[in-house]
Amino acid sequence: MFEHLDAYPGDPILGLNEAFQKDPRADKVNLSIGIYFDDAGRIPVLASVRKAEALMLERAQPKPYLPIEGDAACRAQVQALLFGAGHRAVAEGRVATIQAVGSSGGLKVGAEFLKRWFPRAEVWVSDPTWDNHRAMFQGAGLATHSYPYYAPDGLRFDAMLATLAQLPAGSVVLLHACCHNPTGVDLSREQWQRLIPLLEERRLLPYLDLAYQGFGDGLDADAHAVRMLADAGLSFFVANSFSKSMSVYGERCGALSVVCPSAAEAERVLGQLKATIRANYSSPPIHAGGIVAAVLGEPALRAQWEAELAAMRGRIAAMRRALHDALVARLPQRDFGYLLSQRGMFSYTGLAPEQVDALRERHGVYLVRSGRICVAGLNTGNVVRAADAIAKVMAG
Repeated sequence: MFEHLDAYPGDPILGLNEAFQKDPRADKVNLSIGIYFDDAGRIPVLASVRKAEALMLERAQPKPYLPIEGDAACRAQVQALLFGAGHRAVAEGRVATIQAVGSSGGLKVGAEFLKRWFPRAEVWVSDPTWDNHRAMFQGAGLATHSYPYYAPDGLRFDAMLATLAQLPAGSVVLLHACCHNPTGVDLSREQWQRLIPLLEERRLLPYLDLAYQGFGDGLDADAHAVRMLADAGLSFFVANSFSKSMSVYGERCGALSVVCPSAAEAERVLGQLKATIRANYSSPPIHAGGIVAAVLGEPALRAQWEAELAAMRGRIAAMRRALHDALVARLPQRDFGYLLSQRGMFSYTGLAPEQVDALRERHGVYLVRSGRICVAGLNTGNVVRAADAIAKVMAG
């Protein structure tokens, strides 16, 4: 019956994580998967989330199916977090928001919506981008291409603009709102100010991925691209996630918001997003929606969460500095300044695939073959070992 099926080659990042778990070496270091670990190498359970869940259990509410679009309180809190309290687009009812199964679920729902209602649209993603971006849009039947973004000497912004300026109207442009995955290289505010008029002039449809809000410069600062686009009056999509920021990976807490020209259009968009969801998973998880609504909606929990998020952001910055300093001490002739200028959980090291293989095989240090490292996998107990291994591989 199923003999004609191709074998699934596996996800390259999840496969690396599985190989890491099987590695018997006690001093192995996992810098592959995009998960925040604390200084003890554990996935933290945030006190704010634990208290939110305790409140949910104490209230002992029934657990019916949520509406197709998700928990109303969760959706309202997502809008306030993304756009800021009282933003005009939200107040005018021009933002259609669904609670999604993680930001991946939001991206996929949006992709299927685009295929249904913009069937001739093609999608453009940054070179490089998160591997699953292509798979999601192509899986929805949308042709997917890339625009110039990153080079070892920095952001290829002029080449990016030149490419986007040639795209046909209606093209979808996937943009990382902050903490670009995999490079850690972001557009500056000034560059966004140059990009937005081009998007408007060419009638391109921005699709923002915001999976790391709070890991760059802070919650509001990391949402500046979303708010700049909304302030400019553009229509666009934004998928966001709480997996990292609330450390609730398996709960699949995410959302998709679509900013529309009018409340009437937003109502129609929401209806068709619901139709897309109904034909897929029917409704999102009630526990995930409750966590987001409670943490963002209870003032004491919100303040505690923001403090915990700031501590995570600070630890990542400290690990960037520690790795930078250790590598400079070992290879003073090389420039490792990119570790300090790149932002968020990830950095591009410039290591070749063969060097990445050598790190894994000889030293038990696991990286994605693109040379991307998850800085959040470093801690005070392994950063020196990781630096030693990287320096040895770089030195040949």
